[in-house]
Parts: sequence; structure tokens; C-alpha cells
Amino acid sequence: MPDTELHFLTKRRFVGILENNPYLVKIYSFEENLQEVIPELKQEKFDLIIDLHKNLRSYIVRWKLGIKSISFNKLNIEKWLMVRLKINCLPQKHIVDRYFDSLKILGIQNDLAGLDYFEGEKNVKIKESLPKAFQKEYVVFALAGTYFTKKIPYEKWQEMAKLSPLPIVLLGGQGENELGDNLLKETLKVPVYSACGDYDLNQSAAVIRHTELVVTGDTGLMHIAAAYQKKIVSLWGNTIPEFGMSPYIPQKKENITILENKNLKCRPCSKLGYNKCPKGHFDCMMQLDVSNVFRQI
Repeated sequence: MPDTELHFLTKRRFVGILENNPYLVKIYSFEENLQEVIPELKQEKFDLIIDLHKNLRSYIVRWKLGIKSISFNKLNIEKWLMVRLKINCLPQKHIVDRYFDSLKILGIQNDLAGLDYFEGEKNVKIKESLPKAFQKEYVVFALAGTYFTKKIPYEKWQEMAKLSPLPIVLLGGQGENELGDNLLKETLKVPVYSACGDYDLNQSAAVIRHTELVVTGDTGLMHIAAAYQKKIVSLWGNTIPEFGMSPYIPQKKENITILENKNLKCRPCSKLGYNKCPKGHFDCMMQLDVSNVFRQI
């Protein structure tokens, strides 16, 4: 659709993900209250709203603007059945492909070239800013996670760190500082560098662009790694790839390794996550075999 302008609306804290995207003409943002941005959206006189979020907030935007819209089926009933009753009615299709299904009416087709991520030109030489031991080859441990039950526990990070054949760069926010510091104290055969709290998202993306392998939970950095077609080992806790959120690299599926415990009757226990394991054992993560995590390299 060459004559189409794409505008994007998001919360302010997510603007950094989109600010370097050359396909977007304009980005709108708000802190909490949609009224901050609704008047500006009305002035644009859009022809169409594509609602891929489909929640109360996006419904209000569609209602306020009062124009034609296309919305995405989030499969909330199917997810509920899977979480509560363990009845699997979920389509065997990634969420990216389901997004494109929603847009078929516009004649838009998936080019199967995978995801894009644009970190910005200022991070081109990020590798040179790393300590000398990390300027050739390294692996990335993406420590962060939105919910406890999606996060990889320290014991597993410790186990994998001892197996790593390459230097390790730790990525995460301020909340992962303690975890990163503890890994730095481990006696390992390779050096470890913690960038937790030091890099913003785009700088972390640039670090991932140069890595040999990313070890991660179900996180945003996992999807950035997929956009760069990196080799990924993804560890899954209370959620499941069948929800459609696994790494998406259609042109290099062999780059993806999924580790999950399929033998637990309590999994999945949520479509998102919890601040603690509802059963108290966290076996979905603690029982994962990580002995072959580095087989790809």
C-alpha cells in the first residue's frame, strides 16, 4: 500500500521501541489518560484504525474517533479454556500470522521475511564499548521478565553460566542488578560482563545484534533477537508457546530452541504470569534440563 501513511499510538514508555522505525510517519503517546492524545488524533482525520490490541483502551480510541476500524481476535476464550480447563482449542499459528489474517481484507500479505527492529544509528558501534574480552564472540543472557513465573530462576542461570563456551553479557534493567552481581561472583571458565541497568532498550538491542546466541525467557529481548535472526534458546515457565508468542523467525526456524516442561498438569497457569508460583514449587522452570543450551554454537 504505497500511498498509505502509518501512524502509531502507544504508551509513552514504549516510544523508544518505535522511534527509529522508518515506516512510521508519526508516533502518538500518552502517559495514562487517553484524553491527553484524543484531540490530536481527531485532527488527523484518519481513514482507518487497525486495532491489534483489542482491549478497553483501544476500544475507547475507536469509539472517540468514530471511523472505520479493523480489530484483532485475541482468542481470549480459547486461552481461558487452555488455562482453566486444559482444553486446547488454540490455532497452531503464531500471533504474527494471525495479525496478517486480520489484514487480509486490505490485501496485505506476510512477506515471511520475519520481524524488523530499528535500534538507531547511534548504537552502531556498541560492540566497541564492551570490555576487550567481549569484542569478538559472546552470548547474551537476557535476565529480565515481566512476571516472576516467566523469569528464569538464578539456579538455572548459574547452571548455564558454568556451561557457556563463550563470554557472557548480562542484559536487564535496574531490577536485575542483584542477579547480575551474583553471577559475576560465580567461579566460571569464561568472563562475565553485567550491563544490567546501564543500557536502554535500543542499546541492549545493539548488543544482541552482535551476539552468537541469546538465552532468554519469554521476554521482549527474545523478540528483538528474533528480529535479528539470532540463535535463540527460549525457556518457558507458566506460559506456553501455543499462545502464539514464541520467537518468530520463519526464514530460519532452525535458529530457535524452545525449552519447556510439558509434563506438568498445572501448566499453563496463566496467559500472562504471576508474582509467585500458585503451587509453590515453580517446577515449570526448576525442572528444565539446560544441559544442551549451547549446542547451537
